[in-house]
This record gives sequence, C-alpha cells and structure tokens, in this order.
Amino acid sequence: MQLPLGDDPRTETLRALHASLIARFGRIVRPPEKRREPVWVLVQGVIGARSKTAVSNASTDFLLEHYGSWDAVAKAPLEELTAHLARQTFPEQSARRLKDCLLAIAEKRGKLDLSLLGDMPTAAAMEWLETLPGVARKNSAGVMNTSTFDRSALVIDGHHRRVMQRMGLVPARADTTRAYDELMPVLPPEWSAQDMDEHHLLVKKLGQTYCRPSRPDCTACLARGICQTGRGLSP
Repeated sequence: MQLPLGDDPRTETLRALHASLIARFGRIVRPPEKRREPVWVLVQGVIGARSKTAVSNASTDFLLEHYGSWDAVAKAPLEELTAHLARQTFPEQSARRLKDCLLAIAEKRGKLDLSLLGDMPTAAAMEWLETLPGVARKNSAGVMNTSTFDRSALVIDGHHRRVMQRMGLVPARADTTRAYDELMPVLPPEWSAQDMDEHHLLVKKLGQTYCRPSRPDCTACLARGICQTGRGLSP
C-alpha cells in the first residue's frame, strides 16, 4: 500500500539531504533560457549514454545547426550521423538510436514535433515517450522536467540512483524506473518542478564527488548522518 505524501520517513530524509547539499554546493538553478524545446532535450538524452553532459549538449547543438531541422537529421545517412557523433561514448549506437527515435516520432505524429505532450498528464506523456526507440525513464523524465514543459518529474541518472540506493531510500537493486516509482510519491509535497530539477543536479554532484562508484569518501560525506551506508561505518 502506497503511503500518502509526507507520511513516509524518506520525505524528511530527502528534505534534510537537499538542505545539506545546498549548504555544501550552493544553489543550482536552471535559468529559463537553458530550458530547451522538447525535441532537443529528447535528442540530447538519446545520444547521451555514458557521455558527459557537455559533450552531448555540444553534439545536439551541432546536429541542429548543421542540418537545420530535426526532420533533416532524421533523413541523414546513418554513417554520416555516426561520424558527426564521434565524440559520444558510443557513436554508432547513438546514431542508430537517434535515427530510429526521430523516424518513430515522424511516423506517429506526421512531423517531428512533441507539442502534443503539452496537453497530456505527465505520466501519460512519459509513457508515450517510452514507446520510442532508445527512450527510457531518465529520458522521458528529462523531456518533461528540464524542457520548456517544466513538469514535476524527477530525473534519475546513474549517480543519483547510486546515492539513493546507498542511502537506503530505494532498494539496492532498483533500476531507474523502480527508483523513480519509489521516490516520486515520497518527494516533499512542496517541491516544484524546479526543485526536483535542482535536487537531481545536486545529488548528481554528490555522486560525482563523495559518493563515487568506487572508493566513495563516506567519512567526509555531508550525508553520512542520514545515510544507511554511512551510519554503518565505524567512526
């Protein structure tokens, strides 16, 4: 049985974590001009597997500037797209997924446009996005939250999920979809879409600095007192 918002102890833990992260790293607020149109955000997510955000951002900007439209990107030869995505960690995979995804949107919509999602509930819009090739929960939440849609959906990447698992806020073996389904109902009810975006960026920063995949620095971590793993360590 799902607990009502605010009744789960994880809610207060998330509030405490968020406050500690702001105190340590400062505010990370995405300005309006950094909110791109939905197809741009989708493309960035589809090509971004295991790649640095700055690299994927640059690749996405290049594709749109070089071809002039997403329709032209969709029609570009696969080998050509692969060459343009050479800086991505998996250029061939990224190019194939991108082409398949854009062609699927064009087939469903008759054009490369995601404006229909603006009239749909967030959950339904994410479900629609996840029918597209190469689009999973992180990408669908990203399109809804960080684009001009500005919806309440928590983006969870590998860093974020790892922190939540080690803190005991989601099951240890939870994948991104399970972590999302566990966390969304227990997020502080006062959090806006912008708060969720900032929370993701701050937790990601924690995962890149203290809560690293290997050799985590638990003794110095600001979240140790509220972390299941950190509390279990000897002083």
